[in-house]
Amino acid sequence: MSIIAIVGRPNVGKSTLFNRLVKRREAIVDSVSGVTRDRHYGKSEWNGKEFSVIDTGGYVIGSDDIFEGEIRKQVQLAIDEADIIVFVVDVEQGITPMDAEVAKILRQVEKPLFMAVNKVDNAMRDADAVEFYNLGLGEYYTISSINGSGTGELLDAIAEEIPEPLEDELKEDELPRFAVVGRPNAGKSSFINALIGEDRNIVTNIAGTTRDSIDTKYNRFGFEFNLVDTAGIRKKSKVKEDLEFYSVMRAVRAVEHCDVAVLVIDATRGFEGQDEKIFWLAEKNRKGIVILVNKWDLVEKETNTMRDFEAKIRQTVAPFTDVPIIFISALTKQRIFKAIETAVEVFENRKRRIQTSKLNETMLEIMEHNPPPATKGKFIKIKYCMQLPTHTPQFAFFANLPQYIRDPYKRYVENQLREHYNFNGVPISIYFRQK
Repeated sequence: MSIIAIVGRPNVGKSTLFNRLVKRREAIVDSVSGVTRDRHYGKSEWNGKEFSVIDTGGYVIGSDDIFEGEIRKQVQLAIDEADIIVFVVDVEQGITPMDAEVAKILRQVEKPLFMAVNKVDNAMRDADAVEFYNLGLGEYYTISSINGSGTGELLDAIAEEIPEPLEDELKEDELPRFAVVGRPNAGKSSFINALIGEDRNIVTNIAGTTRDSIDTKYNRFGFEFNLVDTAGIRKKSKVKEDLEFYSVMRAVRAVEHCDVAVLVIDATRGFEGQDEKIFWLAEKNRKGIVILVNKWDLVEKETNTMRDFEAKIRQTVAPFTDVPIIFISALTKQRIFKAIETAVEVFENRKRRIQTSKLNETMLEIMEHNPPPATKGKFIKIKYCMQLPTHTPQFAFFANLPQYIRDPYKRYVENQLREHYNFNGVPISIYFRQK
């Protein structure tokens, strides 16, 4: 899947454009309740092509008067990592020195590049936009990301650059792909080396030393699968730079192409914001998830240490708490095999199909005993349910008044499904439809 990065200096409307691109799809396709956990990454679709959008602005730390170096760095990272770049400028401000700086970097880019002149909401401003030819980036698109005018043309042009999706990229017979993801220095490479039993990835203590996301075919203990190490291409000079944005970008790519995300976290640092981002990224992409708490040998133990640590993680990832958490040490190889065994189980859970007759037998009885609460004096009856023929577990429940079924009840139904069938580590989608 192609990754599109939105770049530009602060306050030109990058986030508004990002929201417009992402919401268009989310409003229709993903009827996911609640807030989007991570505002800077989203999936979108246009003309039948899916792509990921990243708002680089969200990763620039600090206020609006950020020193220019920070923005330059963001642009450089986006160029290295994204497939397509959208450069946003502001017609009200005209060309600023910072825009000229960014354009200078972008002129050397070989990848598809689109310049979007934002805040063009009348004919006069349309004429003003001509000035941006001076940046030397060729054609531009005039848009108003607040009211959406012009974004269709921009998206049409972007979609042209996105290659046709390959015929069902995930073939049934292909080996499962496990992506080892996590913050820099959590021990991803050490974990893979402990598994493979050879130091094939150079492990040092500098954050972000793995040069490339490497696939390793793994065949031991009777399991066979592909391991994807995502520590990421990282030139030494960039190690000090903005690793937050970088490792999310890396994880996006790996997570989208895997079946199960193995999230490695550092026990000495706890479950941090960055780990959470990667967790929700995998959940949003409907991938299997296993959490490995690495460096457990370095933690001072008391009677309930493990239990408390686990409870804390589950609290953070609620409501999706049905996730395996395993305490390992890549150094001493403690519970390494258990980690892989669990990843394989999660992979199997993700493929689990439940017979329609059995599903109805179990679930309809539960719902009869505990139906959705009546709304406005109307009683809701659920008459039939089935698992949809999708790659990931999705269920449709047919009811007379699906519009009155609220989120707490959806969660109740999901919990019942999890109680009766093993979907440990796998996000489930539930839809209520009109019978």
